[in-house]
Amino acid sequence: MTSAELSAEAGGLSGVVKRGVGYSAVGVAVCQLVVVVQTIVLGRLLGPAEVGVYTAGSVLTGFLLVFSQGTLAQALMHRGEDIEDAANTVLVVTFGTGLLLGVGVLIASPLIGELFHSARAGQISAATSGLMLLYLCLSVPEALMQRAFRFKQRMIIQPAAKIAFAGVSIVFAVWGFGAWSMVIGSYASIITLLVLSWWMARWRPFRGRFSVRLWREMAKFSLPLVLEHMADSIRDTFQQVLLGRRLGTADLGQYRYGYQMAGMPAMAIVEIFGYLLFPAFARLSADAARLRDAFLRALGWTWFAVLPLGAILVVASRPVAVLLLGEQWRPAGTAAMAMSGMTVGAALHALGATVMKGAGRSSLVNWLSVVGLALHLPLIVVLLRFGLVGVGVGLSITYVVGGVVSVLIARSVVRASLREMISCVAPSTISVLAAFAVVFPLEHVLVRSDRLVEPVGLGSIFVECLIFGLLYLGALRLLSPQRFRAVRGFAERAVRRLTSAARRRT
Repeated sequence: MTSAELSAEAGGLSGVVKRGVGYSAVGVAVCQLVVVVQTIVLGRLLGPAEVGVYTAGSVLTGFLLVFSQGTLAQALMHRGEDIEDAANTVLVVTFGTGLLLGVGVLIASPLIGELFHSARAGQISAATSGLMLLYLCLSVPEALMQRAFRFKQRMIIQPAAKIAFAGVSIVFAVWGFGAWSMVIGSYASIITLLVLSWWMARWRPFRGRFSVRLWREMAKFSLPLVLEHMADSIRDTFQQVLLGRRLGTADLGQYRYGYQMAGMPAMAIVEIFGYLLFPAFARLSADAARLRDAFLRALGWTWFAVLPLGAILVVASRPVAVLLLGEQWRPAGTAAMAMSGMTVGAALHALGATVMKGAGRSSLVNWLSVVGLALHLPLIVVLLRFGLVGVGVGLSITYVVGGVVSVLIARSVVRASLREMISCVAPSTISVLAAFAVVFPLEHVLVRSDRLVEPVGLGSIFVECLIFGLLYLGALRLLSPQRFRAVRGFAERAVRRLTSAARRRT
C-alpha cells in the first residue's frame, strides 16, 4: 500500500473503532447491569457456601477454558488470506479439542471432589464437562464477527447470554436447586451464545477445507498465546485450590464474589477496547507511525477510565457488599478492596498484549506469563496466612506489575518513548489521587455507609461517587484541558443522540 492508501484506511478505521466503542459500550453496560442484579439476587438466595461449592466444582472446566479458548481464533482474526479454509481448519481443531477436554473433565471429576473434600463439587465438575465442547464451538463465528468489525451483533449476543444465565439461575435458585442452579444457568447461557453467534455470523462451515498447512501456520502464531493462557490458568486454579483446601468452600465463595466485584470494572474496559483494538492494531501494523499513535491514545484513554474505577473500588467495595448482599458477604467486600489493583493491572495487561498480537509479535506475550507465574505463586503461598485480604493483595501486586511490564514491552514494539507514555497517564493519575484523598476519609472515617440502613447507605455511596467524579474531572480540567474537552465533547454528543432518539420515539 502507498502512504496515501494507508492514511485513508487508517482514517476510515478510526471512524469504525469510534462507532464500535459506542456499540460495545452499550452492550457492556447492559451486561454489567445484568451481572450486578444476578450477583445480588444469587448472593442473597444461595449464600457463600453454595457459591463456593459451584466455584470448586467448575474450577477444572474454568482452568481448561482459559487457555484453550480463542487462541487459534485470534490467529484467524490476524490472517489476511485463505479465510474460508482457515475458518474450517479452526472449527475442526477446536471441536476435536473441546471433545477431548470435555471427556477429560468428566473422568477427572472424582478427583475434584477429593481435592475440595466435597462430593457435590465432584458431581458439579462432571455436570459442567459438556461446557467445554459448547464453548469451543463459539470460536470461529465470534472470530469472524470480530474480524469484520460487526459490533451491532455484540450489542445483542453478549447481553442475551448474560440475561439467560441470570434468569435461569435465579429461577432454579428460588426453586431450591442451590449450586446446581448456576450449572443449569451456565448451559442456558452457552446455548444462547451458540445459537445467536452462528446465526449472526452468517457463516456456514465446510465451504472451505481443512488444511494441515494452515493449522501449522496458525498454531505457530497462537502457541505463545496458549502458553500465556496456560500460565493464567495455572495461577488462578492454584489460588482457588489452595483457598478451597485451606479455608473451605464458604471462603471460596467469598473469594469468587470479591473477585467478581474487583474484576467487573476491568472487564468492562477490556471488553470495550480489547474487542476493538486487536483487529484495529492488526490493520495498522504495516504503518509504524499510526500504530504508535494508536497505542498512545489507547493508553491514555484506558488509564483515564480504569484508574478512577480502581480507586472507587477501594472506597466503596465493602459498604456496597454489605448493603446489597447482606452482612454475611462483608469478607467479599473487604477482599474486593484488596483486589482493586487487579482492575488497573488487567486493563494495562490486555492493552499491551493486544498491541503485541496486533503487531504480529505474539511471542513477546510469553514474558508476561513468566512474570505472572514467578510473582504470583510465591506471593499467594506467603500471603495466604492473612486470609482473603492477603490473597487480594497478592493478586493486586501481580496484576499491576504484569500490566506495567505489558505496556513497557508494547512500547518497545511501537517505539514510543517513556516521556510520551508518562504524559499520557500523569494528568489522570494526579487527578485521581486528589479525588481519592477527599473521598476515602469521607466514607471510612465520617460516613461509614455500611452502618446505615440500605437506602440511606446506598444513597451516600452514590453521592460519594458523584463527588469523586466531580473532583476528578475538575482536577483534570486544570491539568489536561485537551482531554477534558474531549470528555466533555463525548458527553455532549451522547446527550444529543439520546435526546434525538427520544424525540423520534415521541
